[in-house]
Formats: sequence, C-alpha cells, structure tokens
Amino acid sequence: MKLHREGFGTIVFALILLFLANLALFYLPAGLLFIPIITSIISLIIFILILWFFRNPKRTITPDNNIIISPADGKVVVIEKTTEHEFLKKECWQISIFMSPLNVHVNWYPVNGLVNKFFYHKGKYLVAWHPKSSTENERSSVLIETINGEQIVLRQIAGAVARRIVTYAEEGNQSLQNKQLGFIKFGSRVDLFLPLNAEIEVKVGQKVKGNQSIIGYFG
Repeated sequence: MKLHREGFGTIVFALILLFLANLALFYLPAGLLFIPIITSIISLIIFILILWFFRNPKRTITPDNNIIISPADGKVVVIEKTTEHEFLKKECWQISIFMSPLNVHVNWYPVNGLVNKFFYHKGKYLVAWHPKSSTENERSSVLIETINGEQIVLRQIAGAVARRIVTYAEEGNQSLQNKQLGFIKFGSRVDLFLPLNAEIEVKVGQKVKGNQSIIGYFG
C-alpha cells in the first residue's frame, strides 16, 4: 500500500506517541500485565487505521474533455440548482460529496483546463453535511476554465474533525484529469459547481470514487 506524503508527519508522530505510551505501561506490577497487552493490541489497530487513512491508490483514466470525473471518494449528499456567489455569480448545479474518515482523502482535478483563480478562506468547523458548511467553514475554492470554455468551481471544505486542507492548485496551473488537486485530513466534503447545461449522471446517496466515477457530461 502506497502512503500519501501528507501523512508522513502524522504517522511518525503517532508511532512515537503510541510507543512511549506502551513503554510506560510495561512498568506496571506483574499482576497487571494484561493492561499493556490490551493496550498494545489497541495501539496496533489505531496505527493500522492511520496508515489506512493516508493510503494513496494509483488510479488512472483515459482523459476526456467532455467528462466530469469525481474529485473525491465518498457519498453524494447534495444535487441541486443554486447560485455560486464567489466566482461564477450565477445559477449552476451544485454536487456535494461527503468524505467519511474511512474514504481515500486524495482530491483529483475533475476536468481538463486551466486554474483561473484560487482562494483560501478561514472559517468555522461545522459538520461537513451542514447546509452552511459550504459558505461558512474553512475552505479552499478553485475556479477552473475547461478546454471547452466552460467554467466550474471546486471547493474543498473542512468539517468538524478535519482541520487541515491541502490544495496544490495555483493560479495558472493546468487542471488535468489523473492529477492530484489536494488532500483533506480526517473526513470532510467537496463541492462541485457545474454549468446548468451539464448532464448530471449521479444521484443523491450514490457512492463515488475519486478519479474513477463519472459525475456528468458537458452539454
């Protein structure tokens, strides 16, 4: 299993902390040896879960300028028409994907094109499925102009647990399918804002895979 570079610091810190905690417990009296044994098993499970969280699967597709690929693993929780006020300033489709702590947390570019604008916002840490999390939580917003001349917005949103959004996108960068856009630590949400002429292929409640599942097509 390949690990993501964003997890190296967390993995080393967790390993040291768990090692010291278990080392201290081994000085308990002989009659309490069952405690460090149980603690060691629990620590091993925790460490394996941390490794699993930072997994970095290799996923590739055949790039297609007309297809919108899911930028994240998770479950589709919102499909609705709304006004995107930050960049597009017009009505569009909003597709929201909730990422649980068990999902892969790599984010990919959903379309081919160019990053026109990028902005990071400090904010609250409402639960990721809260309707106001898209506009009030800590978040990163990326405006992409596709090769077809369409404009879309991708927004990474922190949740109640996630306190670390990593975005590799910079203004002037190419947006390429198969290329990683960023990483969100410990569960959160990604919003896509698409033009109204896009044909949406997913449904609310559907599970999607980043850089694999088709969200929709440009009209």
